[in-house]
Amino acid sequence: MRASRWALIVIVLLIAAVIGVAYGTLRLTPLEVLQGAFGSGTSTQVAVIRQLRLPRVLLAALVGAGLGASGAALQGATRNGLAEPYLLGVSGGAAVGAVIAVALHAPTAVVPLAGLAGALAAVALSLIVARASGGQGDARVVLMAGVVVGAFANAAIMVALAGVDANAVRGALWWMMGSAADASWAQVRALSVYVAVGVAALLALARSIDLLALGEDAAAGMGINVARVTLAVYVAGALLAAGTVAAAGLVGFVGLLVPHLARMAGARTHRTIIGAAALGGAALVVLADLVARVAHPPAELPLGAVTAILGVPFFLSRLRRLA
Repeated sequence: MRASRWALIVIVLLIAAVIGVAYGTLRLTPLEVLQGAFGSGTSTQVAVIRQLRLPRVLLAALVGAGLGASGAALQGATRNGLAEPYLLGVSGGAAVGAVIAVALHAPTAVVPLAGLAGALAAVALSLIVARASGGQGDARVVLMAGVVVGAFANAAIMVALAGVDANAVRGALWWMMGSAADASWAQVRALSVYVAVGVAALLALARSIDLLALGEDAAAGMGINVARVTLAVYVAGALLAAGTVAAAGLVGFVGLLVPHLARMAGARTHRTIIGAAALGGAALVVLADLVARVAHPPAELPLGAVTAILGVPFFLSRLRRLA
């Protein structure tokens, strides 16, 4: 991919971040955003920027980066243009693990780990369902397996919340629809570790994913351990899904949309596709979170609903091509 297109993606991300910090109940100019970030504005501006908006924008960017990179890697490893954490049930499995951990009053640091366990279980279950139906290589069968696992995950979450008080249930349901409203610097620091480790692992696997995209037989003929590489991609993707779900709940279709946009921008190898999808996903979720905040004030829209409005039409257009 040409350097000018990389520069364009970075510029779009930076503009999205500035707009995300500037707009809200209190509107700020770009100069005021810069001053507040460095602590030289008014006390109100500094508090709003540093304590509320900046951590929220950074958390949204990390969520988008993790989902974009995960979707790009899963699409390459499965040779399935419809693969992404949400549609394959990975995010749903992560949500089950996280909700169970919360219901059991587990320490905050344990929640992402429980989400990772749930995500890995969802991956295994999706593959088992697809294999049992004899269509593991069929994109539509794998997709339906993910839908089944996602529905099972939702049922499991409802069971886990059955004995919880009404206020906790309402909070959990809002979290399941996706939200960055409770962003904090502690969440940003924790998620940055998950995203850094997951994206770095996927970039290290990028050359092997290029070969997997040619087909399992071709990859094996070139010396790739197909089972091991595929498992490593699923684990890294599940790690990213678990971290994003623990931080902001279920945010769907980002991992589906941005890898295709990266390819349209000229990315060809999976190293460039994963990198561009991470940056593009960050910009997309920052803008989606901005829409969620300002579209219907003083109420907020669920972040997952905004990304679904963007992603569902694209998903249907891609699904039609498989018909």
